[in-house]
Amino acid sequence: MTFTQWFLFFISIQIIHFLGTWKLYQKAGRKAWEAAIPIYNGIILMQIIKRPKWWIILLFIPIINLLLFPVIWIETIRTFGFYKKLDSFLVIATLGLYIFYINYTKDATFNEDRSLKPQSELGEWISSVTFAIIAATLVHTYFMQPFTIPTSSLEKSLLVGDYLFVSKFHYGARVPSTVIAAPMVHDSLPFTGTASYLKWPQLPYLRLPGLQKIKNNDIVCFNWPADSLATMWGDTSGKFTYKPVDKKTNYVKRCVGIAGDTLQMIDGYFYINGKKNDLPYRAKLQFYYTYESKSPIDANTFPAFLLDKERTGVYRILSEYWENDKVQEAIKKNGSLTKIGQDSLYTEVAGGINPDLAQRLKMSSVNTKININLTQEEVDRLKKYPLAVSVTKINHAPDKAIFPHVEKLQWSQDNFGPIYIPKAGATVKLDAESLPFYEQIIKNYENNDLVVNGDDIFINGKKATTYTFKQDYFWLVGDNRHNSLDARYWGYVPFDHVLGKPVMVWFSWDANAPSFVAKIKSIRWDRMFTTVHGDGEPVSYRYIVFALIAMYIGWSYFKGKKKVTK
Repeated sequence: MTFTQWFLFFISIQIIHFLGTWKLYQKAGRKAWEAAIPIYNGIILMQIIKRPKWWIILLFIPIINLLLFPVIWIETIRTFGFYKKLDSFLVIATLGLYIFYINYTKDATFNEDRSLKPQSELGEWISSVTFAIIAATLVHTYFMQPFTIPTSSLEKSLLVGDYLFVSKFHYGARVPSTVIAAPMVHDSLPFTGTASYLKWPQLPYLRLPGLQKIKNNDIVCFNWPADSLATMWGDTSGKFTYKPVDKKTNYVKRCVGIAGDTLQMIDGYFYINGKKNDLPYRAKLQFYYTYESKSPIDANTFPAFLLDKERTGVYRILSEYWENDKVQEAIKKNGSLTKIGQDSLYTEVAGGINPDLAQRLKMSSVNTKININLTQEEVDRLKKYPLAVSVTKINHAPDKAIFPHVEKLQWSQDNFGPIYIPKAGATVKLDAESLPFYEQIIKNYENNDLVVNGDDIFINGKKATTYTFKQDYFWLVGDNRHNSLDARYWGYVPFDHVLGKPVMVWFSWDANAPSFVAKIKSIRWDRMFTTVHGDGEPVSYRYIVFALIAMYIGWSYFKGKKKVTK
């Protein structure tokens, strides 16, 4: 919906409110016209039902207003003597229209001195829970949101099983565009898996002012621009449904390139505006290397310092599997396997692969070669290992899956570019060669009608040779370079997809542990309440937090005991 449509919708609501309540306003000693003036009518209604005037502000906050409207409907009918549970049920079930029935057919009496205290323990519990949900939703939507790390794309910096607090106010809180949705859940309801929202109506994109702008190498939480892998590869079968921006999958990556930068990758390393990207200390780049041992690799000969429970991606190399029917089937299905040289097989985690096949490919024994994900520090140590013959970095072959999916570019996930990252207000030349870079921006991110007729490009019905961008874009990738689905595959991330800035790891454990007991044992106490950004080793504030929690519990206990004594 456009702003004009929303204004007309707002006026319609005001008319409905006036028609349904003007008699009740009169019975409360007010004038009928006071029920017709937008915003003012809400302030007067708060006076009538004896609730704080600032509640009217909450009625204009998406998601929060959905929770507060039923409260106000019930408060209104109770102010005029309708206390029965059936009345409360009917006013909610009819979305407040039950007030019309009271307004025109009932001889309602204004109860100016009614008690605001719930009339039962159940009512008091419901009231407390409702306002707790409203407060939590307000914080969750506009200030700070919990988030979990599900993949290893930022391994070493952020681990699988880390639970983060993501700040909404650093880059400016984004007002939800999906206005009818369940509070504090994302795109699906727990247990049922059904959609947690309605696609209509949608608010136009709005964002509150932020404290800072996104900088190079910031870790950023965002909504995945591609709704699915299939749509990213150009699938037009219609199998996958459109999601509103704020309901797309949540991702977290490192922003190596910001709006206006020219970016290039050489041998897995980024160069920004011609200069090699200097990552912060906490960022630990990882690549796949082929390790060759003097003796067969097994539990006894595998380097002990690499036996890390957090490690992902150790694969055995066997050329015989390359001809295996299951391998070939997986290649045809999703292109997730790449042959490297004549004697090796490398599994690309990003594409996904049959679980049985993945199990067969994992390191077991017998071989003298494996592919393993390593940091530079681990590579240096492994080269000095007595049984090491060689440690060779894997360099991927050209792949059409790399953005902008143009085969003749011969780009790979290790080598591509230079590529310009669009900036709001910047203008680029449009032709057959440049269009693949900006097609998704023009059509999907900035909502233009794009038609290509031969060599001619038409935008919104007009022939175009240039295009001026409406918003900033960013290039977001994982530190785990050979084990990350990121901008190299889907391209730019628009600023309106940016969710927030991770600021703290508040809890962490091994999410892949086989049982709950094992997960409890795997709690990473040293990572609890550590900051995400900054240089040097992470600093934990867990003891300070635990002390504050203990003080609060002690104060609450003392206060409660003192109250009982009185």
